[in-house]
Amino acid sequence: MSFLKDIFARLESARDTVLVQELREDQTVSVSGRELLDLITKARIFLANQGLKKGDRCALLAHNSIRWMAMDFAMMAEGIIVVPLYARQAPAELVAMMKDSSPALLCCGDGALRDAILQNWKEAPPRVLFEEIFAKGKSNDLTRDANKAEPSAQNKAQLADSDTVTIIYTSGTSGEAKGVVLNSANISFMLGCTSRRLDTLMKNRAGQDRVYHYLPFAFGASRIALFTYLLRGSLVMLNTDLSKIASEMPTVAADYFLNVPALLERMRKAVDEQLVKKGGIALRIYNRGKAAWLRKRSGKAGIADTIWLACANAIVFPAIRKKMVGPNLKALISGSAPLAVETQLYFMTLGIPVLQVYGLTETTGICTMDDPDHVVPGRVGPAINGMEMMFGENEEIIIKGPNVFPGYWNRPQETAKALRDGWFYTGDQGEVDSNGNWRIIGRIKNLVILSSGHKLSPEPIEDELLKNIPGAQQVVLMGNGHGYLSAIVTGKVSREQVQGGLDVVNPGLPHYKQVRAFFIQEESFSVENGLLTANGKLKRDLIASRLKSEIEQMYQVRQAV
Repeated sequence: MSFLKDIFARLESARDTVLVQELREDQTVSVSGRELLDLITKARIFLANQGLKKGDRCALLAHNSIRWMAMDFAMMAEGIIVVPLYARQAPAELVAMMKDSSPALLCCGDGALRDAILQNWKEAPPRVLFEEIFAKGKSNDLTRDANKAEPSAQNKAQLADSDTVTIIYTSGTSGEAKGVVLNSANISFMLGCTSRRLDTLMKNRAGQDRVYHYLPFAFGASRIALFTYLLRGSLVMLNTDLSKIASEMPTVAADYFLNVPALLERMRKAVDEQLVKKGGIALRIYNRGKAAWLRKRSGKAGIADTIWLACANAIVFPAIRKKMVGPNLKALISGSAPLAVETQLYFMTLGIPVLQVYGLTETTGICTMDDPDHVVPGRVGPAINGMEMMFGENEEIIIKGPNVFPGYWNRPQETAKALRDGWFYTGDQGEVDSNGNWRIIGRIKNLVILSSGHKLSPEPIEDELLKNIPGAQQVVLMGNGHGYLSAIVTGKVSREQVQGGLDVVNPGLPHYKQVRAFFIQEESFSVENGLLTANGKLKRDLIASRLKSEIEQMYQVRQAV
């Protein structure tokens, strides 16, 4: 049985149970298993009436919503290959992806998204809005007329293991995004892995899990998470306004939810700022309690630490947890990028476990997952059962298993480069401890090679500098072909602040890893200015190209001195 039939069977068994809630500004829209199946059926009838056939591609461009979910499942059930697109990405980049995948139809969540594509691509394929597919009455009536659809249509979901179900485009940090092909077997395998890990987290508890979800469905890990939640019969609460995340988290009272490190860093910073502003005994207990917890963890706690930690655990930490994430949280799950050890330890101090996952779109989202009962801060857990991880050259992580994709869409040379002798070459540099827990160091292609021949991963140094330069938004190291490292620092910072950070970090590094020059740019790198990918990764080559003169100046000035 394919993952799709499993999910449909779960929806059928929960016909009268609310499974998804769409959190809107003026109301919460809920659908049961039956209502979601009805929407899927209605979408399938629409697609069939368009003359689409198995193997055709269909682009899905919309913000997260119940209708997005229904369209995704309807396309897969009809044998149509789904090309999910990130609604906040630059239209020109989206057009490039569609030109590459040649969709027969573009389904848009609203007219603004459709019009943005048309402005950049006059020859775009036929476009249709969700409103035209689902709603003939009020725009907020998600299930109007769905009950009139033919119920037997939802049961005809035939997928072979080798059938391609989706093409997900990668970030494209150093060039044009590539379409990652995933088949039914990839996804079926992965859903078994993720569900088992959640069973461990929830101690095999009976009843519905409560899950909050804000990450875009267009991203591979986010979509795998959604499929997992529905397969488990969880109650999924969808954020529809990113500015509301902080206020929604405590009110939805989730058991767990998927995050990116950037949000966890902002949560930590917000708590610090609020307590500093409030001051008084609460701030004192908070600071003393955090320090005491860290000393206790390292085995260096004294009697005073025990007292301060007891006060914090009784008065301050529970109040922060409740205000931040609500009363039910079992763990935060973090992926997409390495999480700073200090941030992971911070949440553990408050009594909030943070579980890390590591993976790529090419590995169906996940390669490793923290064991909830054996978390090692700073690491991303062991490899999931059923797959292998080992090292290639330069400590590059290579992977083999049922979760590895069959190839890139229409890119045989790129596929041959990435897949060799059954192994996928991730391009990530890592290390593993004696218990099999992995740590991700950085990207092989980001290695800085100095004129001395020294090779180094810039990410750990960048992270340390970022922590020690107040107000800095990003730190990017340069130095290929030069005799020393330099840094680009973004944000409203002074030269004194940057130098202060260097004075803290440099002494703990070998000479060739020390940063000798820097340049400050107030404007941060962003998706809008084209220097970050859609999921927040630095476009290092483009940064180096755009700031070429500033980088050259750093080396000319230093050499002149």
